[in-house]
Amino acid sequence: MKTDVEIAQSAEMQDIRRIAEKLSISEDELELYGKYKAKISLDAWQRVKDRENGKLVLVTAINPTPAGEGKTTTSVGLADAFHKQGKKVAVALREPSLGPCFGLKGGAAGGGYAQVVPMEDINLHFTGDFHAITTAHNLLAAVIDNHIQQGNALDIDVRRVVWKRVLDLNDRALRHVVIGMGGKAHGVPRETGFDITVASEMMAILCLASDLEDMKKRLGEIVVAYTRDGRAVRAKELNVTGALTLLFKDAIKPNLVQTLEGTPAFIHGGPFANIAHGCNSVMATKFALKFADVVVTEAGFGADLGAEKFLNIKCRFAGIHPDAVVIVATVRALKMHGGMDKKDLGQVNMEALEKGMQNLEKHIENIQKFGLPAVVAINAFPTDTKEELDFVEAACNKRGAEVALSEVWAKGGEGGLKLAEKVEAAMQKENNFHFIYETEQSVEEKITAIAKEIYGADGIAFTAAAKKQLAEIKELGFDKMPICMAKTQYSLSDDATKIGRPEGFTVTVRELRISAGAGFIVALTGNILTMPGLPKKPAAENMDIDNDGKITGLF
Repeated sequence: MKTDVEIAQSAEMQDIRRIAEKLSISEDELELYGKYKAKISLDAWQRVKDRENGKLVLVTAINPTPAGEGKTTTSVGLADAFHKQGKKVAVALREPSLGPCFGLKGGAAGGGYAQVVPMEDINLHFTGDFHAITTAHNLLAAVIDNHIQQGNALDIDVRRVVWKRVLDLNDRALRHVVIGMGGKAHGVPRETGFDITVASEMMAILCLASDLEDMKKRLGEIVVAYTRDGRAVRAKELNVTGALTLLFKDAIKPNLVQTLEGTPAFIHGGPFANIAHGCNSVMATKFALKFADVVVTEAGFGADLGAEKFLNIKCRFAGIHPDAVVIVATVRALKMHGGMDKKDLGQVNMEALEKGMQNLEKHIENIQKFGLPAVVAINAFPTDTKEELDFVEAACNKRGAEVALSEVWAKGGEGGLKLAEKVEAAMQKENNFHFIYETEQSVEEKITAIAKEIYGADGIAFTAAAKKQLAEIKELGFDKMPICMAKTQYSLSDDATKIGRPEGFTVTVRELRISAGAGFIVALTGNILTMPGLPKKPAAENMDIDNDGKITGLF
């Protein structure tokens, strides 16, 4: 069997101008990055902004396991299936981060015969969007330290500079650093650290901004530090909002590529779902909805993280909502949630499957709590038995969710036709979309609603530090914003070891951060980190390139 990168390398890609034609995007509205990549000019929006939106399908999943689920693969394969049916369709995805690419996960462009291409470019530097974010973020950091060095007219408390630096790599050694060492000429010494680029508030802003003017306004609202008397200092007070915005003049434009089967693909922005809001850009999604009749998009990790934030944050800001939601699962992953060891997953164990099924059932319930119809996509594996598949289908049907076996990894769009039929039917069902909480509620009430309704917790608790931050948030008037939960992706709880459907737990908020530019409050739980580390054997060790430029090992 060919590897993902070998399948991608053997694909005959179409000129990106042909892909654009499928969505009636003219060549004049494209900014070409070679033959197979392009950005879409913002001028195109003026032509299509008054069109009726197409249908939106959100793809999410159960809590991830080492057995794998295949959410991006399903998203791509479902879009290819609609394309095969002759529909005007597009898929809208996030850009992969270099950190996970070289770390534990490897590439993130789908898999098997359901991939977006050019796969190597998408996983590496692509069109430079992440570099723009990294540069803009670090420019603001440099300006803060320069302001302090040059007299500190804003009276910034050097112990309360909250704007760290970023890097799009996993590097645990940079989590906590001291800068400004070496004497007076080299800056004011202080403790700080690095986050990964995808955790930057600027990434969230790129993905939530409606246009360049909105982005400039949001960048100016970023809280970068506090004065010695406790006042929040905004980025606009440092007089570099214009400079920051110009670094995004190209990055803000949605990227257009294609799937292996020539389905148009918008890939733009990439905030993590466990530490950020986990959705591709509002602009790319809105463009796609105007150009296509059906848009398939995804939200990161399980429905407790990515889908919750897609629905409570992105939909709130963008004024959109899904017409149907697909929840991806595998029999193997459900058995792991039921307590089976990874090495035994090829064996039939109905007891483990029944126990693990509770995780999927909770995600179905959560989607229905938002008033949305759910369809379960079971990614097919050769070891799946009819008994197991029938059990999963019956359990899902009992909870009001249709089920389809997805074979897109092996068959591409052809393997997703049954899923497409079920999703098409779900899009015709009654849709009563609503939020789980309202922004006018207190911070405690909003976090409690997420913890109880979505995670199944008994309640929440705040550490002493978080209580102090909560009081400050209220005092500064930042408490009427949505909540972006930073939580482990492996469990419905804030404890990664509690798999399945845990009960009787409390979610502990250890830190609250203000993301005034993005427009939300980040609540950090458990031991979640905003700068990941590399595993013992990084994926980078398996990668290589030969003299002809052929890449291997990029998954």
